[in-house]
Amino acid sequence: MYNANKPTASDLPSTGKLLKSTGIAAAIAAGLLVTIVLPAEYGIDPTRVGSVFGLTEMGRIKVQLAAEAEAEDAAEAGAATSAAGPTPALESTPITLPTSATAPAVAAPGSAPAVPAAQAGMRSDRTVLTLEPDQGAEIKLVMKEGATVRYSWSSSGGRVNYDTHADRPGTSYHGYAKGSEQRVEDTLTAVFTGSHGWFWRNRTGAPVTITLITEGAYSEVKRVV
Repeated sequence: MYNANKPTASDLPSTGKLLKSTGIAAAIAAGLLVTIVLPAEYGIDPTRVGSVFGLTEMGRIKVQLAAEAEAEDAAEAGAATSAAGPTPALESTPITLPTSATAPAVAAPGSAPAVPAAQAGMRSDRTVLTLEPDQGAEIKLVMKEGATVRYSWSSSGGRVNYDTHADRPGTSYHGYAKGSEQRVEDTLTAVFTGSHGWFWRNRTGAPVTITLITEGAYSEVKRVV
């Protein structure tokens, strides 16, 4: 025996009411998509509402971080496969160092401060590469564990994103530093024997030239990406 009361046809919403409710829900969803979701997730703000609440900048940062992560993954894949094929052309000019054990340390104009040149395996290079807008590139030095390199790099056209890191067989990524700068001058000490260097990404909207000057204990300069 059932006591449930079945609704009559007059109690049910009409087709017109259902269509109206569906239209209102679709309009609200579209409004949220345009004013909230697109600015916050993708940095797209056709109504400018997202900019008022800071959502657009947050979305742009998300997009940029995702692009940088993809670039780092590509750089790691390139490092793993670089031995299997040719790498892009690299303009690297050796800088002559004194060979005498008593000779003073020297540095090229505009380079990082010099380190003693009499140590075994010491060398110095000036490497130049050009990046188009949104293009990335990676330069690595082959170094032994504990070896030290003094370096400086600069961008001709404003700040660029960079990631100083290392890899070796079995270790795809070891980070040293990352950020966005126009010039960096520092010392890098290899935590293990492998490839150590820099990945740059040009987000300036115009071509830039990266000039890298390195001086220290390393055996090779190679362009990975």
